[in-house]
Amino acid sequence: MALDLQHLRHLEKDVWIPKIMREKARERCSERLQDFTKCCKNSGILIVGKCHKENPLLKECLTAHYNDPEKFRKTGISTKRRLQKLPISL
Repeated sequence: MALDLQHLRHLEKDVWIPKIMREKARERCSERLQDFTKCCKNSGILIVGKCHKENPLLKECLTAHYNDPEKFRKTGISTKRRLQKLPISL
């Protein structure tokens, strides 16, 4: 059942729903997020060089949850709009 976008306020459509989706993606990717966080803490200023394995794995996991067609049916937000909310670097 798709949500009727005419009844969603701007705040709900553009802020709350993407925020909820990001939180759920972080929960589902918690293991990769912990690996990346641990790498960043241990690397200090050399994050780019030392965490080059963990970063793409985390991005891949998070992006997979943003691109899920079932999420569009539940939220009514297109993939393009969701991808605009993704941070450039994690």
